[in-house]
Amino acid sequence: MDVARSAACGSLMRVPRATASHSSRDYEAELRELESHLLAMGARCERVVGLAFEAFSQGTPEMMGDVQALDAEIDRDELETHALILRILALRQPVADDLRLLTTALRLVTDLERIGDEAVNIGERTVQHHEGDEPLLTRELSAMAVAALDMLHGALDAFVRWDDERANHVLASDDAVDALCATTIATMTEHISGHPGEVLAGLRVIRVAKILERIADHATNVAEEVIFMVRADDVRHGRWQPAAATPVASAS
Repeated sequence: MDVARSAACGSLMRVPRATASHSSRDYEAELRELESHLLAMGARCERVVGLAFEAFSQGTPEMMGDVQALDAEIDRDELETHALILRILALRQPVADDLRLLTTALRLVTDLERIGDEAVNIGERTVQHHEGDEPLLTRELSAMAVAALDMLHGALDAFVRWDDERANHVLASDDAVDALCATTIATMTEHISGHPGEVLAGLRVIRVAKILERIADHATNVAEEVIFMVRADDVRHGRWQPAAATPVASAS
C-alpha cells in the first residue's frame, strides 16, 4: 500500500461546534483562524510521515529534501499557532469549552511538531536501493506505518469534530501498533543473527519501527487531549479505559 498516498486520503474538514457562538465577531474569527492553523499543521504532519516512510521503504534518499521542507513548515506552524493561542488567551479570557479548546491546542501543537521531527528521523535512515536489491522490510513494519497514520488522522479528525468516540477508537488502536513493533523487532533480531552482512539494514528497520511506535504515541496523546476538550475528562497516564461491550439481550 502506498503510505504517502493513503495519508492524503480523507482530508480533514472543519466541523463547527454547536455551541460555538460569540458576540464578538473578532473573537469568532480568531477561533476559526486557530482551527485553520491546526488543520493545516495536522495535514502536513500526515503528509511528512507518509513521505518519509515511502522514502525509507523505496530506498530513495533524494526525497529527504521534501521531508525536511515539510518539517520546516511544521516548525513555523508551531510558532505561529502558539503565538495566536497566547494572544487569544490574553485578550479574550475564554471560559468553558473555549478554554479547553485553547489549552488542548497548546499541547496539540507540541505533539504535531514532534511528529514532524520523527518523520525526519525516519527519512535519515533511508539508504539508496540499487537495482535488483530487495529492501529489508517486514509486513509488520508496513502495517505499522499504515496503522500509525490511521491513528494520527483519526485523532486529528476527532479534534476538529469534537468527537470523543473517535478519540476512544484511536486509544484502543495503540496496543495493536505496539504488538506490531514487538513482532518487527523480534523478526529483525532473528534475521540479523543469521545474516551478519545485513546487521546495519536490520538495525535501521528496528529503529524505524520504534519511531513509528512513538508517532502512534503522539497520536494517542492527541486523542487523550480531545477527550479532555470534549468532556473535561483527563484520561492520561493509564486512566483511560475501553468502553464496556453492550450486553446482547437473550431471546425469551
